[in-house]
Amino acid sequence: MRVRAALPALAGAAALMATAALATPAQAAGGVAVYHVWFDSPGKDDRSNKSLNGEWVQIKNNGSSAVSLKGWILKDASNHRYTFPDVKIGAHKTMKVHTGQGKDTTADKYQNRRAYVWNNTGDTATLTKANGSKVSSCSWTKKNKDHKYC
Repeated sequence: MRVRAALPALAGAAALMATAALATPAQAAGGVAVYHVWFDSPGKDDRSNKSLNGEWVQIKNNGSSAVSLKGWILKDASNHRYTFPDVKIGAHKTMKVHTGQGKDTTADKYQNRRAYVWNNTGDTATLTKANGSKVSSCSWTKKNKDHKYC
Protein backbone atom coordinates (compact mmCIF):
# COMPACT_ATOMS: atom_id res chain seq x y z
CA MET A 1 0.00 0.00 0.00
CA ARG A 2 2.75 2.47 0.89
CA VAL A 3 4.67 1.66 -2.30
CA ARG A 4 1.66 2.48 -4.49
CA ALA A 5 1.18 5.82 -2.74
CA ALA A 6 4.85 6.72 -3.16
CA LEU A 7 4.99 6.03 -6.91
CA PRO A 8 3.07 9.14 -8.03
CA ALA A 9 5.19 11.31 -5.75
CA LEU A 10 8.41 9.79 -7.12
CA ALA A 11 7.21 10.26 -10.70
CA GLY A 12 6.41 13.92 -9.99
CA ALA A 13 9.81 14.49 -8.39
CA ALA A 14 11.58 12.87 -11.35
CA ALA A 15 9.66 15.05 -13.82
CA LEU A 16 10.51 18.17 -11.80
CA MET A 17 14.21 17.26 -11.71
CA ALA A 18 14.25 16.60 -15.47
CA THR A 19 12.65 19.97 -16.14
CA ALA A 20 15.15 21.74 -13.89
CA ALA A 21 18.07 20.00 -15.58
CA LEU A 22 16.88 21.14 -19.02
CA ALA A 23 16.22 24.76 -18.05
CA THR A 24 19.67 26.31 -18.54
CA PRO A 25 20.02 30.08 -18.25
CA ALA A 26 20.12 30.43 -22.04
CA GLN A 27 16.94 28.42 -22.43
CA ALA A 28 15.27 30.49 -19.76
CA ALA A 29 16.14 33.58 -21.80
CA GLY A 30 14.62 32.13 -24.96
CA GLY A 31 17.88 30.56 -26.10
CA VAL A 32 19.91 33.80 -26.35
CA ALA A 33 23.65 33.24 -25.94
CA VAL A 34 27.05 34.69 -26.73
CA TYR A 35 27.81 32.91 -29.99
CA HIS A 36 31.01 34.30 -31.56
CA VAL A 37 33.63 36.82 -30.43
CA TRP A 38 36.14 38.53 -32.71
CA PHE A 39 38.46 40.01 -30.08
CA ASP A 40 41.48 40.87 -32.27
CA SER A 41 40.40 43.13 -35.11
CA PRO A 42 42.11 42.45 -38.45
CA GLY A 43 45.12 44.59 -39.33
CA LYS A 44 46.97 47.08 -37.19
CA ASP A 45 45.39 48.19 -33.91
CA ASP A 46 45.40 51.90 -34.74
CA ARG A 47 42.16 52.87 -32.94
CA SER A 48 40.55 53.87 -36.21
CA ASN A 49 36.80 53.38 -36.30
CA LYS A 50 37.29 50.61 -38.88
CA SER A 51 39.67 48.80 -36.55
CA LEU A 52 37.44 49.32 -33.50
CA ASN A 53 34.47 47.91 -35.39
CA GLY A 54 36.61 44.92 -36.39
CA GLU A 55 36.21 43.63 -32.86
CA TRP A 56 32.72 42.51 -31.96
CA VAL A 57 30.60 40.07 -30.01
CA GLN A 58 27.86 38.19 -31.81
CA ILE A 59 24.89 36.93 -29.86
CA LYS A 60 22.41 34.40 -31.19
CA ASN A 61 18.80 33.62 -30.41
CA ASN A 62 18.43 29.86 -30.76
CA GLY A 63 14.82 30.06 -29.61
CA SER A 64 11.65 29.90 -31.66
CA SER A 65 10.43 33.40 -30.76
CA ALA A 66 11.87 36.92 -30.57
CA VAL A 67 13.41 38.05 -27.28
CA SER A 68 13.49 41.61 -25.97
CA LEU A 69 17.00 42.70 -24.99
CA LYS A 70 15.92 46.00 -23.44
CA GLY A 71 18.25 46.77 -20.55
CA TRP A 72 20.39 43.65 -21.04
CA ILE A 73 24.12 44.18 -20.56
CA LEU A 74 27.12 42.87 -22.46
CA LYS A 75 30.34 43.34 -20.48
CA ASP A 76 33.98 42.29 -20.36
CA ALA A 77 36.03 41.13 -17.36
CA SER A 78 36.99 44.77 -16.61
CA ASN A 79 33.28 45.71 -16.49
CA HIS A 80 33.18 47.79 -19.70
CA ARG A 81 29.43 47.68 -20.28
CA TYR A 82 27.12 47.99 -23.25
CA THR A 83 23.44 48.29 -22.35
CA PHE A 84 21.03 47.21 -25.07
CA PRO A 85 18.39 49.74 -26.06
CA ASP A 86 14.76 48.74 -26.59
CA VAL A 87 15.51 46.09 -29.24
CA LYS A 88 14.52 42.52 -29.96
CA ILE A 89 16.53 39.70 -31.45
CA GLY A 90 14.43 37.56 -33.76
CA ALA A 91 14.05 33.81 -33.55
CA HIS A 92 17.11 32.01 -34.94
CA LYS A 93 18.81 35.38 -35.64
CA THR A 94 22.19 36.83 -34.73
CA MET A 95 23.24 40.33 -33.69
CA LYS A 96 26.76 41.80 -33.58
CA VAL A 97 27.79 44.38 -31.02
CA HIS A 98 30.73 46.34 -32.46
CA THR A 99 33.11 48.36 -30.30
CA GLY A 100 33.35 51.49 -32.46
CA GLN A 101 30.88 53.97 -33.86
CA GLY A 102 28.15 53.34 -36.41
CA LYS A 103 24.46 53.40 -37.12
CA ASP A 104 22.49 50.69 -35.34
CA THR A 105 20.57 48.22 -37.48
CA THR A 106 18.64 45.06 -36.67
CA ALA A 107 21.77 42.94 -37.10
CA ASP A 108 24.47 45.38 -35.89
CA LYS A 109 24.73 47.51 -32.76
CA TYR A 110 27.55 49.92 -31.91
CA GLN A 111 29.04 50.78 -28.51
CA ASN A 112 30.36 54.11 -29.86
CA ARG A 113 33.69 53.71 -28.06
CA ARG A 114 37.02 55.18 -29.08
CA ALA A 115 39.12 52.45 -27.41
CA TYR A 116 39.23 48.65 -27.62
CA VAL A 117 37.23 46.58 -25.14
CA TRP A 118 38.06 42.92 -25.75
CA ASN A 119 41.56 41.89 -24.68
CA ASN A 120 43.52 39.86 -27.21
CA THR A 121 45.40 37.94 -24.51
CA GLY A 122 42.28 36.75 -22.71
CA ASP A 123 38.93 38.04 -21.58
CA THR A 124 35.32 37.04 -20.95
CA ALA A 125 32.22 38.37 -22.68
CA THR A 126 29.24 38.09 -20.34
CA LEU A 127 25.60 38.71 -21.25
CA THR A 128 23.19 39.48 -18.42
CA LYS A 129 19.54 40.39 -18.19
CA ALA A 130 18.54 43.84 -16.95
CA ASN A 131 18.06 42.38 -13.45
CA GLY A 132 21.69 41.18 -13.42
CA SER A 133 21.06 37.47 -13.87
CA LYS A 134 23.66 35.83 -16.09
CA VAL A 135 22.42 34.55 -19.44
CA SER A 136 25.62 33.46 -21.15
CA SER A 137 29.38 33.98 -21.24
CA CYS A 138 32.36 33.14 -23.41
CA SER A 139 36.03 33.20 -22.38
CA TRP A 140 39.25 33.00 -24.37
CA THR A 141 43.00 33.11 -23.87
CA LYS A 142 45.93 34.00 -26.08
CA LYS A 143 45.85 30.39 -27.35
CA ASN A 144 42.87 31.34 -29.49
CA LYS A 145 43.90 32.91 -32.80
CA ASP A 146 41.84 36.10 -33.15
CA HIS A 147 38.27 34.94 -32.63
CA LYS A 148 36.31 32.27 -30.84
CA TYR A 149 33.03 30.46 -31.37
CA CYS A 150 31.40 29.89 -28.02
